[in-house]
Amino acid sequence: MPTLSVFMDVPLAHKLEGSLLKTYKQDDYPNKIFLAYRVCMTNEGHPWVSLVVQKTRLQISQDPSLNYEYLPTMGLKSFIQASLALLFGKHSQAIVENRVGGVHTVGDSGAFQLGIQFLRAWHKDARIVYIISSQKELHGLIFQDMGFTVYEYSVWDPKKLCMDPDILLNVVESKQIFPFFDIPCQGLYTSDLEEDTRILQYFVSQGFEFFCSQSLSKNFGIYDEGVGILAVVAVNNQQLLCVLSQLEGLAQALWLNPPNMGARIITSILCNPALLGEWKQNLKEVVENIMLTKEKVKEKLRLLGTPGSWGHITEQSGTHGYLGLNSQQVEYLVRKKHIYIPKNGQINFSCINANNINYITESINEAVLLTESSEMCLPKEKKP
Repeated sequence: MPTLSVFMDVPLAHKLEGSLLKTYKQDDYPNKIFLAYRVCMTNEGHPWVSLVVQKTRLQISQDPSLNYEYLPTMGLKSFIQASLALLFGKHSQAIVENRVGGVHTVGDSGAFQLGIQFLRAWHKDARIVYIISSQKELHGLIFQDMGFTVYEYSVWDPKKLCMDPDILLNVVESKQIFPFFDIPCQGLYTSDLEEDTRILQYFVSQGFEFFCSQSLSKNFGIYDEGVGILAVVAVNNQQLLCVLSQLEGLAQALWLNPPNMGARIITSILCNPALLGEWKQNLKEVVENIMLTKEKVKEKLRLLGTPGSWGHITEQSGTHGYLGLNSQQVEYLVRKKHIYIPKNGQINFSCINANNINYITESINEAVLLTESSEMCLPKEKKP
């Protein structure tokens, strides 16, 4: 019998969870608040689930005709087709020309795992990645783990207090970058499904080839299913088929067969006009609630007399948005008030509810006032 373990030299790995979440979990303060959850939250502080999803899940579970055989490696074909139509629009130029396709992936990061494997295999000289700063902890770690050098770009202009998409477009065009988009919650930005993917329509119209990770977990509220696709846009159908054939081999090595239940639920909804209408209404209600929360935050800061302009809060779309705080103010909220937000000040507004909004806005006011007074106390530079 062997006496030595083959695992004796294996060290304990560091947890891959974000450093902010790790710090939050280690905080013993009873009223701590985490404002950077990826999922959409309800007013009660629970993950949001579309009502039509619950109904559809029950119908599927009671269907005796279902076949529970393994899916093909590429996934459920009807799900891929419905997802691509949702992402690009049924009458998309790329779909009409048959130069867009997809692979049914596993988990929110599955599309990135698959896409990065392909890029590493077929573009061995390309080892530099430019990533939006708010996405570094989500996807940057995957690129780094596979040997890429990651540089961060921020599309938030701290002086103008607004998003500047031209920064992204200029970088892509000037450096001839291959775009790899992430559409994590289509419909939860403006509640207009087409408007939320307008950037993809622009790149299609400009003739770009690109990958796109489309997660369908958040906008349906099926977080435990982790369902989505890796969408591929190529210059023509021949190139598309070649890329998809290579992706199939990589997917076979990664997970062989994707899970079925989440894809069945989503396909049933997207392919049924009545259910699709209900789902769109669910999205609209969520977006309206988030906008109401943003209005309340802005109004409470106004009533508190918080220095600065806070109109940018309601001018942003989606569950996530920038508060417009500087690094000193963010640090104050984390260290002194136990309110955990990322360094860039981008938070999940659906995490704010009736139970915590007063504490959060009062803390923001306190952070701004204290940091502003400390700046006023700094000695002025002497003119030469």
